[in-house]
Amino acid sequence: MPEITKAIIPLAGMATRHLPLSKVVPKEFFPLGDKPLLHYILEEVKAAGVKEVIFVVNANKKIVADYFKKSPQLEKILEEKKQDDLLESLSEIEKLASGLTFSYVSDKPLGDGHAVLQARKFVGEEPCFVIYPDDIIEARDPCLSQLAQVFRTAGRPIVGLFEVPREKLFSYGVVAPEKIASRLYKIKGIVEKPAPETASSRLVITGRSVITPEVFDYLKKAKPNKKGEISLTETFGQMVKDGKIIYGYQCEGRWWECGNKESWLKSSVYFAANHPKFGKEVRKFIKEEKLI
Repeated sequence: MPEITKAIIPLAGMATRHLPLSKVVPKEFFPLGDKPLLHYILEEVKAAGVKEVIFVVNANKKIVADYFKKSPQLEKILEEKKQDDLLESLSEIEKLASGLTFSYVSDKPLGDGHAVLQARKFVGEEPCFVIYPDDIIEARDPCLSQLAQVFRTAGRPIVGLFEVPREKLFSYGVVAPEKIASRLYKIKGIVEKPAPETASSRLVITGRSVITPEVFDYLKKAKPNKKGEISLTETFGQMVKDGKIIYGYQCEGRWWECGNKESWLKSSVYFAANHPKFGKEVRKFIKEEKLI
């Protein structure tokens, strides 16, 4: 199988669950610790060997592009003030962008499947990653790298899976799995937001996948759902119904969700308390203020 060198990052959603903040700040730039969500995503794709990133954007193209550009005027001010620690922070962004090429394609908020489809002209006939900025996965081996390893032998679309408590299954796309090997499953069905008592497993789809040209073909034919959107998860489900093989891999690591206010706030507390520089003082503050 060819190496996966491209990644699609959909950013065209409205992020209504984060209003009113998301009215002025794109969700991908919400802070987690002292970095925006998008920074963590770029760290993961780069660690997985990606060379080209395709952003699917709406009106926020400029802020995404600006984040990765050099800031000569700001750097000059910091140099004059001898604020080397802040210059180092800027250099981290420069290092992150080094070796990556960025492409942008515009889309309207018509569902993540519609957003992914817009990137096809940049991907061509290659396999590629799809990764969402509101799912941060803390892992020794990047989640995308884990999926790529499976793809090298499987050669079929793969979705990243995590196990969640049964009472929370109504919030996710839940798979009916057939176990093939340790952590590896053949997907037999996908149900969006099932009642917990009817769910076929506790394995849910997270914001990581490897897709092939065939997935784009299905997205092109897909019809909008009741919300008027084209869903990538629903498209995977249709492929399974048609007898297409799709695998699921239960990724190693810890999944930090940021797709709604509650999960983002919880994740923020964890990343603040475990920050390599500020974590000790944050934990001290939590203890002194008797916050827990």
